[in-house]
Amino acid sequence: MSNPEHETPDGLVEKQQSISKQPPDRQYVADFFTADADIEPAQGDHDLRRALKARHITMIAIGGAIGTGLIIGTGSALAKAGPASILISYSVVGLVVYLVMCGLGEMAAWLPLASGFTGYAVRFCDPALGFALGWTYWFKYIIVTPNQLTAGALVISYWVNPDRVNPGVWITIFLILIVSINYFGVRFFGEFEFWLSSFKVIVILGIILLSFILMLGGGPDHDRKGFRYWKKPGAFNTYIDDGAAGRFYALWATMVSATFAYLGTELVGVTVGEAEAPRKTIPRAIKLTFFRIVVFYILSVLLVGTLVPYNSPDLIFATKQSSSAAASPFVVAIQLAHIPVLPHILNACILLFVFSAANSDLYIATRTIYGLSRERKAPAFLSKTDGRGVPIYALFLCSAIACIAYMNVSTDSKTVFHYFVDLVTIFGLLTWISLLVTHIYFVRARKAQNVPLSDLAYSAPLGAPGSYIALVFCIIICLTKSYDCFTHNEKWGDFDYKTFIVAYLGIPLYLLLIFGYKVFTRCKGVVPTEADLWSGKDQVDREEEAYYRRQAMKEERHAGAGWFYRNFVAWLF
Repeated sequence: MSNPEHETPDGLVEKQQSISKQPPDRQYVADFFTADADIEPAQGDHDLRRALKARHITMIAIGGAIGTGLIIGTGSALAKAGPASILISYSVVGLVVYLVMCGLGEMAAWLPLASGFTGYAVRFCDPALGFALGWTYWFKYIIVTPNQLTAGALVISYWVNPDRVNPGVWITIFLILIVSINYFGVRFFGEFEFWLSSFKVIVILGIILLSFILMLGGGPDHDRKGFRYWKKPGAFNTYIDDGAAGRFYALWATMVSATFAYLGTELVGVTVGEAEAPRKTIPRAIKLTFFRIVVFYILSVLLVGTLVPYNSPDLIFATKQSSSAAASPFVVAIQLAHIPVLPHILNACILLFVFSAANSDLYIATRTIYGLSRERKAPAFLSKTDGRGVPIYALFLCSAIACIAYMNVSTDSKTVFHYFVDLVTIFGLLTWISLLVTHIYFVRARKAQNVPLSDLAYSAPLGAPGSYIALVFCIIICLTKSYDCFTHNEKWGDFDYKTFIVAYLGIPLYLLLIFGYKVFTRCKGVVPTEADLWSGKDQVDREEEAYYRRQAMKEERHAGAGWFYRNFVAWLF
């Protein structure tokens, strides 16, 4: 998606003339889909309210990244592959995520677009890629929202047997709450999500510390576990086959869980248009992404693998009897250490994790389809807002689609959770692939237009080669992530068509969006020498200068204030 207010008048005339030369039927389709025109909201529409402060945006991004993938999905990966496999897969995918974020950070720090990373695809690569990326990202979030609701039902099953209370009751309660919070306006949403996400960060750090203590025998049982479970039942589980082949199959199968756990890290690309001093905050956020990956993800996975054996009957994904099992392996770890009451407290905290993630996911889904509508890539009525700046019709549409979470009312919620994970993962991988391709084209355009690295506020450490490496990994994972649905033997049965559909549905849909857009709009790829690297940059420069002047005045008035936050807290966020 492009940034319409920064188009030059000459460029607008040329684009409008090219559209007007098309046949009437093509003319309508081009008018509906193209983002390269000066679009004004229809009469009666209202703009979004810029009420999110920098701290709100930061915590929304963190809250979206720390969710069910890490807290619940890790249990599935552990039961399937063992502790060493999940440590390897989370480390590999973590490196890929860091390279994706570095490429995104380089573009966002150069030109923070309100349209987010879809705008970069339009400007630097191909309008069709921007169109496909925008819709793919929306598909991801309308699927991940009901996935969070399903995860909530899984967590509550720790206390209440699904046979006693139908999971649909909990889904309804969660759905009403998150829709209400989103409806009350962005200021209320931002403040609510800030405190919830702050709580999540504190809890996950507490879990890591507790896990380390239990590993060293600091629990009530004084059992110094160390790496005992890496020896028995073992560091690697087998899957499909026995021996080395079975261990490799199990390892590769966990790539889905690892990818799902990291989805949401790229949220900074959605919020750059509303960030204060983006050339300062974005590079800082990208650089600290590496440490967040190591602390929140890799360290958590390492520790939980030392506390819970992959064949534990208390692990919900390792047993068919889910009524008395915990959805999160972290709760299982505390149960095995025989700590009273704490499993219930932690499970309640995890329930808040899931609720926060569902809340922010519905927000992102609503704002994504709103942005698509404003740029004529979606029906116009979805960009209408009420007097408080809430895109009410977009919110209603996304909330209605979230009702697919009711699928687990008549089906095992574990199975539905797996299906949603597969769907979300494929759309997330396609988003990363699009971002990496866009960064490669951005580097080409920068070199073709002789923009030196010294002019960039932030440059990716590995440059374009790093994006190529991450791109290869993403494509391989994308094509092979659900290979087990093709297996055929006595143990695993015939071809699993259900898994195949949900695992690979996103790929043909993604290609259809790209080529369909090109056919209807007849758009062409962006030539590196003609890529628009400059429109809107001067305005961002002026805003940045004004921000620094205000900050300098504040620092003079409040010398020493905020020192503790900057030096001891801000690195987390």
